[in-house]
Amino acid sequence: MQLIAIIEESWGWTGLRPQLVIGDNAFGNLIVKDFEEHYWRLRPEDPCCRMIAASRAELDTLSNDQGFSHDWNMTELVRQAKERLGPLRPGFKCCLKIPSVLGGEYGGDNVATMPLEELVSVSGSIARQIDQLPDGASISLVVK
Repeated sequence: MQLIAIIEESWGWTGLRPQLVIGDNAFGNLIVKDFEEHYWRLRPEDPCCRMIAASRAELDTLSNDQGFSHDWNMTELVRQAKERLGPLRPGFKCCLKIPSVLGGEYGGDNVATMPLEELVSVSGSIARQIDQLPDGASISLVVK
């Protein structure tokens, strides 16, 4: 299945109707353009997907913001992952074994790699299952 179809299937419930992936990082974060020329950021480690810019001009402005760039590049976490796991295989991205919203730490033994398509799919499933839960709620995840 192509990545756009996986994004649609796994994250379409958020309102995202993906047209084109315009950027990605080592942890499988994606910037996705929708059919209305809005730009979304998909963050598997949290997991969440939100519109970050309503136009290309807004995205360009955001891309020049130091805070956004620091968050997007995840420099320290990427460095730690490379030290622990070595170089990424083609088609693979770094990930958190346990997403941060479920108590997983950023780094250490919680870092692994997996195929990007699988990361997008699994994170979308988890996000959908916990979307309306209050902080601290007990959960039983179903992973397919």
